[in-house]
Amino acid sequence: MKPNGSMIRGVRVGRGLSLPELEAKTGLNRGYLSRMERGHIQEVGSEQVRRVAKALRVSEDLLTETEESTP
Repeated sequence: MKPNGSMIRGVRVGRGLSLPELEAKTGLNRGYLSRMERGHIQEVGSEQVRRVAKALRVSEDLLTETEESTP
């Protein structure tokens, strides 16, 4: 799955959470979360997306990018 880093960061900031707080809620390293938000991680497992979505109280679909096919 390709994470939508800007959406993850936007929701996190909108919820008033810092990276250390998101780290505590997800169990994922804050450096990893930061790289995910900045688009430096192109592929993540469904478990990582599930953890972040649960912590941010949003759907998993909102936090992933769908691949668009070209005609």
